[in-house]
Amino acid sequence: MAQHFSLAACDVVGFDLDHTLCRYNLPESAPLIYNSFAQFLVKEKGYDKELLTVTPEEFLSDFSFSCKGLALDLEDGTFIKLADNGTVLRASHGTKMMTPEALAEAYGKKEWKHFVSENGMPCRSGKYYFYDNYFDLPGALLCARVVDSLTKQNSDQKTFDFWKDIVAGIQHNFKMSAFKENSGLYFPEIKRDPGKYLHSCPESVRKWLRQLKNAGKILLLITSSHSDYCRLLCEYILGNDFEDLFDIVITNALKPGFFSHSPSQRPFRTLKNDEEQEVLPSLDKPGWYSQGNAVHLYELLKKMTGKPEPKVVYFGDSMHSDVFPARHYSNWETVLILEELQGEDGWKPEESEPLEKRGKYEGPKTKLLNTLSKKWGSFFIDSISGRENTENSLVYTWSSKRISTYSTIAIPSIEAIAELPLDYKFTRFSSNSSKTAGYYPLVHYTNGLIE
Repeated sequence: MAQHFSLAACDVVGFDLDHTLCRYNLPESAPLIYNSFAQFLVKEKGYDKELLTVTPEEFLSDFSFSCKGLALDLEDGTFIKLADNGTVLRASHGTKMMTPEALAEAYGKKEWKHFVSENGMPCRSGKYYFYDNYFDLPGALLCARVVDSLTKQNSDQKTFDFWKDIVAGIQHNFKMSAFKENSGLYFPEIKRDPGKYLHSCPESVRKWLRQLKNAGKILLLITSSHSDYCRLLCEYILGNDFEDLFDIVITNALKPGFFSHSPSQRPFRTLKNDEEQEVLPSLDKPGWYSQGNAVHLYELLKKMTGKPEPKVVYFGDSMHSDVFPARHYSNWETVLILEELQGEDGWKPEESEPLEKRGKYEGPKTKLLNTLSKKWGSFFIDSISGRENTENSLVYTWSSKRISTYSTIAIPSIEAIAELPLDYKFTRFSSNSSKTAGYYPLVHYTNGLIE
């Protein structure tokens, strides 16, 4: 495989929407998601009202508990951080971090009981849940506080059964009819004040999308959001003419199933007034569709490009829903949007200062990876518990390994590459190169530590 990747070599460029093209104002959107679920648990399921007593200031402080790459053991309420070999680097019961001694006693140096080697491990199962995107993270804090609350009520409790109530809260707030019916807390609030929660696409990104289109690329939008919510987001971030940018829009895509399911399992459906209509036996022309599958989409892309194997690249922020399935099932090139590459300000909205004043990203430029969480350490690497923090004791995290395995490249945002020429040659991740080769801008470690 070539060591470089270029957008100019791609025939088709696809995008996820939430946290990829559409960037959220996280200090506002994260508490909204948390409160959407917390209110449901308290009002509908009878959970302790203490789950609601989180001021905005307290939330931002507590939110430092949540970071991407954590797994929740649904049975015992423990959050864990895995090394690339499946051993447990850090753990907490609810929000209470385990000491190195307790960690060694509970897990030792063995693989975690649910770990599957060779990266074959799914991110979702009935036994655990991996948190890998910013839409998920408020739920991690809520689950941790639920475990704290239940443990406080019964200190001898060893197993938990709250996950079914979390799932019910997700369905209540995000079911297909919720947007139209104004049910739940989330959609009514986003509709009331989208500017509070969303960032408009920078002009550099809009120009870049038009540049791709003018270069003859087919542009796709593939999102698991429903059509009515997708329309609200796109009109706000891109303008009322956003549909002109995309040849094909697919909503309610139900990723990762869009990539992993067969056409008979997940056919495309037409839409009328944001309501799903007839099932389509195949996809014959560009347009706006619901659900669907990558197999029928690729057949249409063959017709549109006139090529037997058109080259597709897909941008997304979720390893579980976007990057892993697009690469594993469809063999597409993948670009992971990884805000952690922005450094210590990765949690904050991107600066509004013009790009030319801030300086463009021009390779080869080095950028430091940051440590996002005081409790959990770096998303990328960590030290083995109980050893000195030397280079020999540092290990890559399981999340970091998946990035280098399934991503073509990883970037902090689309804006970071929007003013590069389309034929810019990115160094890709590959099995025989550095594990950090595909990060753009380039990253490095200082004194063995990620800063």
